[in-house]
Amino acid sequence: MSFLSFRMALPALLLLAPALPAEDLKPEAILDKYVEVTGGRAAYDKIQTEIDTGTFELTNMGLSGSQTSYHSKPDKSYSVIDLAGMGKAEDGSNGQVAWSNHPGQGPHIKEGDERAAALRSGVLHAETRWQDFFKKAELVGTEDVAGKPCYKIVLTPNDGAPETHYYDKSSNLLVKVSMPITTPEGSANVEIGLSDYRDEGGILTAHTITEKLPGMDMVMKIASVKYNPDIPASRYDLPDEIKAAMAAKK
Repeated sequence: MSFLSFRMALPALLLLAPALPAEDLKPEAILDKYVEVTGGRAAYDKIQTEIDTGTFELTNMGLSGSQTSYHSKPDKSYSVIDLAGMGKAEDGSNGQVAWSNHPGQGPHIKEGDERAAALRSGVLHAETRWQDFFKKAELVGTEDVAGKPCYKIVLTPNDGAPETHYYDKSSNLLVKVSMPITTPEGSANVEIGLSDYRDEGGILTAHTITEKLPGMDMVMKIASVKYNPDIPASRYDLPDEIKAAMAAKK
């Protein structure tokens, strides 16, 4: 999402989980095992809403601030990053409209591949039903990430460009995602790193997320994860600036 100490809090089920046998090395098995080792489908199914809070840093620019994200099943999301001296960067989705409102950019309605990717990322714990969003999964080999061998899986979404996901062979945790993104400034490739997994209410959650874009390095550190808090439906209402931008397009 440093006031966080780096302590891996893996539950016993993960430490004792056997490696996938060779005959089961199919991408579907690896993706499903990730759900299993991070808590299991039943634990995920109990979560209807989630609020994450923490810090956000643009390391190459020397800027930092706070970040908060809200999710409600099935597909509502809102996140805000408050950078000191720059204002708030907001992103959201009501399940149909995906939008952003960033300092220096103004209100923006996401369309095409950008919208498709934003709608996928807005789904709470989409990993438990990845088949709904990706039409193909391919295990294309192994590759080291931070010195650890990982399964390399290419996921082709129903809409948009393929993503490459890397799962640690020893833990089956997702440690890296590489994917093309579309922004108001153009297209680029982003590398997302996930680490510092900790047990939050029976679910292993990455507490450090890094993103690398051309000319921009970001680090999010999650301080708090709350499951099933009350989130008013109005949290996901389209802001007036977004409504005005949509009206201007008509």
